[in-house]
Amino acid sequence: MSPSSEPTAQRRRIALTVNGRQENVEITDGELLVDVLRRRLRLRGTHAGCYNGDCGACTVRVGETIAKSCLLLAASVDGDAITTLEGFSGTEGLSELQQVLWERDAFQCGFCVAGHVFALDDMLARIPEPAEADVREALIGNLCRCTGYVNLVGAVLEVADRRRKRE
Repeated sequence: MSPSSEPTAQRRRIALTVNGRQENVEITDGELLVDVLRRRLRLRGTHAGCYNGDCGACTVRVGETIAKSCLLLAASVDGDAITTLEGFSGTEGLSELQQVLWERDAFQCGFCVAGHVFALDDMLARIPEPAEADVREALIGNLCRCTGYVNLVGAVLEVADRRRKRE
């Protein structure tokens, strides 16, 4: 097929609320949410790692559900509220979870942060007093090649303990 006879990608506009801000973005039908967030909206906390859902580096929250943005067509989230790592804690600085992860040196290179933070926050919402096995299960589907997960697990158990003591 010659370049002039190739079909052109269908373009459309979608409206998203990203980290509380209304965004109108022109996309192609096959464009992935991870690419829209990184390339169009310049939100670099959402990383494009594997493009097949294995690493978790592209994790975001769509509405109240965490999702791997490399598996979502951008057109499929038209009208939805998206939270990226940049919007995770709002404007108050780091969340308690992020702060303890920082204090305990749970990350080295930072590529995997989004997947871990969203997965662990989601797990703490469902299981306020997790066991180590709960934390490790929550981390399945989020790859980290730097840390060995020990500090991640310890940090989350510390957050749960702090919350329990405050109640």
